Amino acid sequence: MRLIFAGMAVLVLLVVGLLGFRGSSSRKPPLEIFPDMDRQPKLRPMEPNRFFPNGISSQPTPEGAVPRSRPVVDREGRKVFPYQNDHPVNSGRVAGTTNYLTLSPLPVSREVVARGRERYAISCVPCHGELGDGQGMVTRMAVGMAAANLHDPAIVRMADGQLYRTLAFGSKEGQGVMKGYASNIDVADRWAIVAYLRALQSSRLASLEELKSLEKAQPGTVPAALLQPKSN
Repeated sequence: MRLIFAGMAVLVLLVVGLLGFRGSSSRKPPLEIFPDMDRQPKLRPMEPNRFFPNGISSQPTPEGAVPRSRPVVDREGRKVFPYQNDHPVNSGRVAGTTNYLTLSPLPVSREVVARGRERYAISCVPCHGELGDGQGMVTRMAVGMAAANLHDPAIVRMADGQLYRTLAFGSKEGQGVMKGYASNIDVADRWAIVAYLRALQSSRLASLEELKSLEKAQPGTVPAALLQPKSN
């Protein structure tokens, strides 16, 4: 019995010694149970390294390597990279403000709209439906779930930048329960989907004269009348 009490006392002392002072400050180094989680072998950029012939850790990109990011070209022909978070192309906002861009900052063509239609079919159709009327499979099959009708006047009046940010960050840029697709849809494809959505909305709102102008348009162009956000 004495051994049992002695064992329990030792156990209590161990528990108190290991956990009893959590959150307290000390000048001693922390106890590292798994030191490999904190201290891993690694090479910092440009650090000397005798393994490579040139003696440094940073090496040129191997031939054929796939780039992690590609720039997009805006309407003025300037390259914009994904890491430029505050650039209007990436943010969907007017530089230095919280105002949404009225129109897409990227050039719009038939090819861009076609790309947007393809991406829309992958990411948007399940909820919003092929017609954008909110009658996708999720709405029809899920109880209590309702996707927005993209032809709703409030959505039609949204600036292109707000539509872009809703695609990227979800319903916190508007209303509803939509999640953001920033990790699934890249910057250029988000703007392409916005361009296709404008064409989809215009298919219901455009006048006969505007539709005739679309038929006569030069290949690779889209009439400006069909790209403007319309009020209703």
